[in-house]
Amino acid sequence: MQWDGKNVLLTGGTGSFGRKFSEVLLRDHKPRVLRIFSRDELKQTEMRALAWGSDPRLRYLIGDVRDETRLHRALDGINIVVHAAALKQVPSCEYNPFEAVRTNIHGAENVVNAALDNNVERVIGLSTDKAVNPVNLYGASKLCAEKIFVHGNSYAGERGTRCSVVRYGNVVGSRGSVIPVFHRQRSTGKLTLTDERMTRFWLSLEQAVNFVIRCGQMMHGGEVFVPRIPSMKITDLATAIAPDCKWETVGIRPGEKIHEVLVTEDEARHTLRLGDFYVIEPEHPWWQHEKWLEGTICPAGFRYASDSNDQWLTREDLQRMVGDLP
Repeated sequence: MQWDGKNVLLTGGTGSFGRKFSEVLLRDHKPRVLRIFSRDELKQTEMRALAWGSDPRLRYLIGDVRDETRLHRALDGINIVVHAAALKQVPSCEYNPFEAVRTNIHGAENVVNAALDNNVERVIGLSTDKAVNPVNLYGASKLCAEKIFVHGNSYAGERGTRCSVVRYGNVVGSRGSVIPVFHRQRSTGKLTLTDERMTRFWLSLEQAVNFVIRCGQMMHGGEVFVPRIPSMKITDLATAIAPDCKWETVGIRPGEKIHEVLVTEDEARHTLRLGDFYVIEPEHPWWQHEKWLEGTICPAGFRYASDSNDQWLTREDLQRMVGDLP
């Protein structure tokens, strides 16, 4: 499946991922239409002001994934949906649990239902390492969303609609992430660290976008795609961004982990490695195992975690990704 000539809808289209996805898709591919579906009219106005924001292929639709009726209208004539809309700040989701459920779970259900009813060809849901063995509501809600997308293929049956998931780690420089926080704190001479043992998976926005586009081309429907990406210790990240600053350890926030996992030991039993990514295959009768024959089955007990990763970010790697280090 190619993106050229397709009508594409992107939920959460004015967020960090949405903006970069729109830029890359319009620059490197030839979609017929790209519909931006989001709640905030101001962010849409700001997006229009970008160099590529007035591309004639762009359409700006105000709407919320909680509103299934609006989604049905927005998906009319759409070939591919990329679902990036979510409440993703861990503390906010902990404090506002029902709102997180309405957006991240009910919203995912609405997207899948509207896609099925509109005979959309491909639906790609974005997920996170927080969905793996979740300890916070954000992760639990994204785990539910993953299940909704995978089982969307059961509901599709013989129809052409196929749903898959892309699961990855922290995005460098995304809004609300630790790197912008460290940048703001750098002028004060002190950085706040939650726990000095902490490690995280990292990738750039461009990497995340290109991986999603690539998975949209490869997907059969039902897979969870996981990129092989490097880890970095929070202490190394702090040193790279603000080498002259002191640290204040403030303790782990509610719902945080010391390390993150992208593939568990239980998932490894039905996970294939294909070069620079993994495919977690569904364990359901409708799945045809010959779809990924070129992959290598992960060994027994395999676990893809940020603390035991075989790839680590260096300061130079981070410099290339962030572009603003002292």
